[in-house]
Amino acid sequence: MTELTLAKAQAAVSGVLSFAREKSLAPMTVVVLDARGALKAFAAEDGTPLRRADIAIGKAHGVLAMGVNSRALQAKAEQQPYFIAAATLAVGGSLIPVPGGVLVEDEQKRAIGAVGVSGDTSDNDEATAFAGPAAAHLI
Repeated sequence: MTELTLAKAQAAVSGVLSFAREKSLAPMTVVVLDARGALKAFAAEDGTPLRRADIAIGKAHGVLAMGVNSRALQAKAEQQPYFIAAATLAVGGSLIPVPGGVLVEDEQKRAIGAVGVSGDTSDNDEATAFAGPAAAHLI
């Protein structure tokens, strides 16, 4: 079973930031949450706007709460806005249904954590969010 260790969480953060610099993206904020939703690792590049950490956490937290990547949450929000509004309320307001949140699962497809990224366009946030766990050999 793959475990989301601190070392792997930090490697995911490094992977996100390396990918973002390779692509010359805007300054990024990245969070890694464990399966419980507790903060495992975090980084904010110099120049990130205020509250980007909250957005990254909301992307990752929403992914964990709903069990799907945040692009799927965006589609659900477009199709069923009242459901996403209710789900957001149910999880204490920390659900951001836009791309940039990625579910991290073990070999048995059990959630072991999530990565949330904020700083650039939603599509770029999502690409960097996938790059993190890939660099840490989590996906």
